[in-house]
Amino acid sequence: MRVMYRFVLPAVLLCTAPAGAAQPVSGWPVYGGDHGGSRFSSLARITTDNVDELEVAWVYRTGDSSELRPDAVPSSFLATPVLRDNTLYFCSGLSRAFAVDAETGEERWVFDAEPDMSGGGTGKCRGVALWQDEGGPRQRPCLTRVFMGTLDGRLAAIDAATGAACDDFGEAGFVDLRAGMGEIHGNEMAMTSPPVVAGDMVIQGAHVVDNRRVESPPGVIRAWDARTGELRWAFDPVPPGAPSPQEVGAPPEQRYHTGTPNAWSILSVDPERGLVFVPFGSPGINHLGGHRRRHGFDYGYYANSVVALRADTGEVVWRFQAVHHDLWDYDVAFQPVLIDIEKDGESVPALVQATKMGHLFILDRRTGEPLYPVEERPVPQTNVPGEYTSPTQPFPTFPPPLHPHKLSPDDAWGLTFYDRADCRAKIAAARNEGIFTPPALDEYSIQYPGVAGGQNWGSLAYDAPNNALVMPQNHVVTYNRVIRRGDKPDGTRYDEAGGYSNNAGSPYAMEHGLLFSVFGIPCVAPPWGTLLSVSLDTGEVVWKTPLGTPRDMVPGLSWFPYFPAMGFPSAGGPLVTAGGLVFIGASLDNYIRAFDAATGEELWRGRLPAGAQATPMTYRGEHSGKQFVVIAAGGHSYMRTTLGDTLFAFTLAD
Repeated sequence: MRVMYRFVLPAVLLCTAPAGAAQPVSGWPVYGGDHGGSRFSSLARITTDNVDELEVAWVYRTGDSSELRPDAVPSSFLATPVLRDNTLYFCSGLSRAFAVDAETGEERWVFDAEPDMSGGGTGKCRGVALWQDEGGPRQRPCLTRVFMGTLDGRLAAIDAATGAACDDFGEAGFVDLRAGMGEIHGNEMAMTSPPVVAGDMVIQGAHVVDNRRVESPPGVIRAWDARTGELRWAFDPVPPGAPSPQEVGAPPEQRYHTGTPNAWSILSVDPERGLVFVPFGSPGINHLGGHRRRHGFDYGYYANSVVALRADTGEVVWRFQAVHHDLWDYDVAFQPVLIDIEKDGESVPALVQATKMGHLFILDRRTGEPLYPVEERPVPQTNVPGEYTSPTQPFPTFPPPLHPHKLSPDDAWGLTFYDRADCRAKIAAARNEGIFTPPALDEYSIQYPGVAGGQNWGSLAYDAPNNALVMPQNHVVTYNRVIRRGDKPDGTRYDEAGGYSNNAGSPYAMEHGLLFSVFGIPCVAPPWGTLLSVSLDTGEVVWKTPLGTPRDMVPGLSWFPYFPAMGFPSAGGPLVTAGGLVFIGASLDNYIRAFDAATGEELWRGRLPAGAQATPMTYRGEHSGKQFVVIAAGGHSYMRTTLGDTLFAFTLAD
């Protein structure tokens, strides 16, 4: 294995000879590589035999790093670029869009949405969407448009050729996504993921800050006219028959219901069937749900579900709920993956939905019916007054669950007898009845899989040659404790790393955290993060390998540098290529890696100056014919990896 330590090599390394006729043409026109998010590329110039010859072709800095913009809100550079006309388009967490030459990294334009940062928050932008106007004159502004969400709740339309705002879209190039939403507190509602395009519509969900208040901003899904910015349809995720907002006391200008589940992750599109697939998360308060039964209806009806909508109307075609009445923040945070599978001698259009529980649900994407049996099994019940629990939860049988469902005191792990005994005592003292143990009142409860999974938002990739699904998986224990509001310590706060959540409007506050020993080490045995491949032929795990190592980590993150490959928790997804490779960053140790897709053997790694909590992409250069692999090295503020602002492109050395 060859380890690459240099950050930058001159752009003259790029080959200028045209590609051979046999070289496949493969781009990356949408966030997940295709409308169904397969993250598979047919390119095969980089192979298992030559991947160790990868070098840095070019780097591009957005200028949005904390040292360059200390006055800005904290931001994470998580974008996966999209490709059109040999140009890469992407965004930064501070709501700026960029266009760079795909083969040299030369900047073509920068667009600044100039967001209002006074509302606070953390800037995230996972990508942009492209739309081509097929009607009217061919020579005019905004023939191709770049759509980007902003951290202050707007949708921007940008001319792909010039980087100027498309003035005919909304108001001077922007649609205000807060219209009709009721009261918004600061920047608690924003688009952090790219929209999708279906025909002449751009369709978006949005992120709502977790655990702030019962009446959180609406989780409505909306479709906008790609030319004018006019609203074409809106899907308000409330149960059928629910009263209108005005019937329950909302002001006249509020069009959508508060406290509903939101879809902050990536949507998928089936253009042939005219369907949009929406992965819904939890309602605004994740670990408490007694308030969700309102006016005789369950307002968590669409929560933790993948929902199929008609792209032209927003009408519901079907829904499949992966978690009933979520009390664990087990939101469906993953792009639905659309593939065709062979079953009973025929090709079936399928949808694969990953979950934080390590469950993979394989559905018929025409109907939402499981293609393999899903069992409703009894689960532990709540002891919190005013709360309720679903008596059962769905468990897939093919593939079977990929993550352990229980952690016993005997499973406690530590470097020494002392810290292992500490972990053992903590596990033994908590309520701990296996997966779906609900948060308990005035006592700690174990949540395993933890709030970060299992799988996380980076989703999975389809390994077409091996008919397998490749995905990262976390193995970290979290805990919860329900407390009465008056018992919440003053001045405490909550973020994704833990703390106390306020849950305004609820009689209870919550304490959350990671289960660590007295030495600050996870109480579960490593690996704490893995990369695995699951066969769609047998449902079995073909290979599994630790993802990430403390060795050579950045200062401050390396707890035990003498351990070889313990595997670290990750955020970010994989890319699979026809060259037999899996590319992934995601781990805490600031590397991008390449693995053999057939065996899981690590073949190459490239050192990065910041965390690569993004998903890589690949394409073939129009002029050079070279295959490039690109990843954002920008870190993740909540995971506390090194933050940065650099886009890296790798290619084979001449």
